[in-house]
Amino acid sequence: MIRRLVVTEKALRLAEKENKITLVVERDATKKQIADEVKRLYGVDVEKVNTVITPQGEKKAYVKLTKEHNAMDLLSRLGVL
Repeated sequence: MIRRLVVTEKALRLAEKENKITLVVERDATKKQIADEVKRLYGVDVEKVNTVITPQGEKKAYVKLTKEHNAMDLLSRLGVL
């Protein structure tokens, strides 16, 4: 369901300022499925999920984590930073 993490300047800025991680997901994934998968894979609680279809046809999910979890810490733990 989750294809990959997005690591761009914008994605890192969102992680730092808004506590959001950015993912590319399957086109047929629902917001609830994305939230459940993030919780299961990464062990963090999700506050909100927004999705958008990119011009390349990929579905991008912006996942806001709860205040108890830090997006930058998660990205560091995953070895992205």
